[in-house]
Amino acid sequence: MCSMIAEQIKIDGCGKGAGGWFDLREADVSYDHPFNAPFEHALNIDFVNESMGPGARVAVELSAEAARELALTILATLDRAEAGGFLNKR
Repeated sequence: MCSMIAEQIKIDGCGKGAGGWFDLREADVSYDHPFNAPFEHALNIDFVNESMGPGARVAVELSAEAARELALTILATLDRAEAGGFLNKR
């Protein structure tokens, strides 16, 4: 049995929902039962702008394996961008 694990972070970006593009301000990340994905548990990410209401949301449900691979790929891409001089050093 797994209790829900949840975190929220502030972000700066854009997302595209049913109504088009909107600014993103938060990401809610949880490990819990998904709503739609066919897994017992999933890493769930909701990219949101709470000030715009419930329609300003992009939801993702990933298997643990897919979430880990995505995280590694994001870091590798940022490292390549930094090495190529396209991204400011940390």
